[in-house]
Amino acid sequence: MASNQASNNTQQESKFTLSMNHDMEQQQISLDHQQVEEKEFDYSKRSQWLRAAVLGANDGLVSTASLMMGIGAVKKDIKVMILTGFAGLVAGACSMAIGEFVSVYSQLDIEVAQMQRDDKRRHKIKGDNEDEKNVLPNPAQAAAASALAFSVGAIVPLLAASFIRDYKVRIGAVVAAVTIALMVFGWLGAVLGKAPAIKSSARVLFGGWLAMAITYGLTKLIGSSGL
Repeated sequence: MASNQASNNTQQESKFTLSMNHDMEQQQISLDHQQVEEKEFDYSKRSQWLRAAVLGANDGLVSTASLMMGIGAVKKDIKVMILTGFAGLVAGACSMAIGEFVSVYSQLDIEVAQMQRDDKRRHKIKGDNEDEKNVLPNPAQAAAASALAFSVGAIVPLLAASFIRDYKVRIGAVVAAVTIALMVFGWLGAVLGKAPAIKSSARVLFGGWLAMAITYGLTKLIGSSGL
């Protein structure tokens, strides 16, 4: 009897141990799966931020270069060209920052309102709400990032034209610098968006050339007509 009881106790202890090990393995698998999801989410979020930064820089590059080419079509003075580009940089960066701030703040209001509705419905504890607030969008950060990205792109044609006095050489330097930057930005956007790099770079390059050509041509036409 004693040996049977001891055997039963051993079997129960073995089953308990196996059950504990199984539960621990399940918890470990769940934690590993959660960590993988968090890493994928962080990578996706980071990729979106980087792609938005590339697009912002491309906007600054094309718009500022087009302004400088437009004024360069009627004014050969380097000072006028640089001041026009600088004004475009400041105006564009402010416009991008304000637009991004308003957009993200509207998103923040919507998410906060949704959190409050969820809190009332699920009766969440205060600590959970504080954790959720950490992942809310930051309007000021988004505005600063947008303005900075635009400025980085806009500075390229300004630097290309700043130290060249000869008019034709200056125009050529701006076009060359913008062409290289467009190809780089197109390649970065393709890598982050997982798109074909050559096609993406070609589209961005053609779009930038087209914008500069249209601005140059129309300004030249209007300036030469004496309006």
